[in-house]
Amino acid sequence: MTWDWNAVADFMPSFWDGLLVTLQALVLGSLISFVLGLVWALLMRVPSRWVRWPVSVVTEFVRNTPLLVQLFFLFYVLPEWGLTLSAMTTGVLTIGLHYSTYTMQVYRAGIEAVPVGQWEAATALNLPRVRTWQVVILPQAIRRVVPALGNYVTAMLKDTPMLMAITVLEMLGQARNFSQQHFEFTEPLTVIGVAFILVSYLASLLLRSLERRLVR
Repeated sequence: MTWDWNAVADFMPSFWDGLLVTLQALVLGSLISFVLGLVWALLMRVPSRWVRWPVSVVTEFVRNTPLLVQLFFLFYVLPEWGLTLSAMTTGVLTIGLHYSTYTMQVYRAGIEAVPVGQWEAATALNLPRVRTWQVVILPQAIRRVVPALGNYVTAMLKDTPMLMAITVLEMLGQARNFSQQHFEFTEPLTVIGVAFILVSYLASLLLRSLERRLVR
């Protein structure tokens, strides 16, 4: 087996297109999962069981079904019900929704880790409930869960190749197309393997920097 740098050069334009799609899916999916996960976590603390029970059922269902099945369902089944989304939009929403059920548990753990005295102090100061969450509870909870959220960013990155199943040409999709057209497999697959490692490493550095800033 020989390494062909010409094949690498030929693949690079497709690689940059795939990398852009991968990063878009990762960033947007992460934002959706972080925001929606926090919403789930807060709803699970609502006193009414008529709120907690539906949230619990939905999140358990999403968490316990494969991401690939969810992608197929949203992309191929929803259009039969009159709701058609682009492949990229479907992929981003599905990744965000799927991982929000995991980040929900992370937020719940962070909220429960806030000392009871903090709640009592907020009550003693007669802070409104919304204000208590904004300035007392959530800042402490989120600071505790940043490392765990970072792990899910890495997991989402490694799941982005699944988007190829619904015609989204991220890095692996571009490598597959190039390999089938040029019968060159080693070079494009090696390039995207290195790219996944580098993106994961850079994402971990950014999250560590955020974690240090929150601690200060």
